[in-house]
Amino acid sequence: MADAGTLGSAGERAALARIVPRLPAAASALVGPGDDAAVLAAPSGRYVVTTDLMVHGPDFRLAWSTPEDLGWKAAASNLADVAAMGASPTALVVALAAPAATPVAVLEGIADGLAAGCEALAPGCGVVGGDLSVSDTLMIAVTAFGDPGDRAPVLRSGARAGDVVAVSGLLGFAAAGIRLLYARGVDAAGAPDRAAGLALRRRHARELDAQLRPRPPVADGVAAALAGATAMLDVSDGVLLDASRLADASGVAVRLDSAALLDGTEGSAVSARDVLAGGEDHALLATFPPDARLPGAFRAVGVVAAGAGVLVDGRRVPGSGGWDPYEAWDGRGG
Repeated sequence: MADAGTLGSAGERAALARIVPRLPAAASALVGPGDDAAVLAAPSGRYVVTTDLMVHGPDFRLAWSTPEDLGWKAAASNLADVAAMGASPTALVVALAAPAATPVAVLEGIADGLAAGCEALAPGCGVVGGDLSVSDTLMIAVTAFGDPGDRAPVLRSGARAGDVVAVSGLLGFAAAGIRLLYARGVDAAGAPDRAAGLALRRRHARELDAQLRPRPPVADGVAAALAGATAMLDVSDGVLLDASRLADASGVAVRLDSAALLDGTEGSAVSARDVLAGGEDHALLATFPPDARLPGAFRAVGVVAAGAGVLVDGRRVPGSGGWDPYEAWDGRGG
């Protein structure tokens, strides 16, 4: 009997037969996996669509992430983008490319992570299709769909002077997690090390889980839209950089309070730089009318003013720093 333990020995059909049953079903799917394309219900006649690509090396390291972590993170990063538009996530399409020697069990783990992430963060959202191919490098590409209901999408361009700036979700913890991994989750040669990473995760679970298995406040996206949010975006590249994007799109200045931004980081390994210029938090940054009641877990961290750019404690800060895979990757795998 042929060994069916790897993708190369099992082949695409057998591998998919093991993976597809593990994927979560989507409540909006009229036709799910198995045909040439899925068919989704669009109750409002409109859809929010986003996509994200994770590549082994610049985006994750197999020495530090389990397959379940990868599936969860692939789901979470896309669900957060849908939520940032004020929409409810409904379905995912997932494309995987992996070396032929990859155990099929790795892809089963990724499927389990996708299922767990959808169930925890966006119940009813599921995987409706995708593709599987061979590559020298493991890659996971996810396209997410969302339903905005009868509401207008919440864009980056609607903030007005006088609005309250608020955040829902963690800030800086994901950046602290990757900083700790690069400093202490490596071997003597500086390469990612599985044992060191596991030990570090036990000691700094909150920081490393924020990086490896983030929990964006997906439900707060719709809550923000219902509460009258004037602008919103997913904080995936650092609060300074993403706040500057909102400021530029809206033609306003964003004035942030450092004490409010740092609230909740006490007793952690999170630094002020992690909060301001770190990446991959997948929190939601939104602006609300001054008389609005902040919904969900949103907390006020600043105000919108006339002008341009981002100021922290009254001092102008360039819209730089933050996550950039072209700058951050050291060229290694691991």
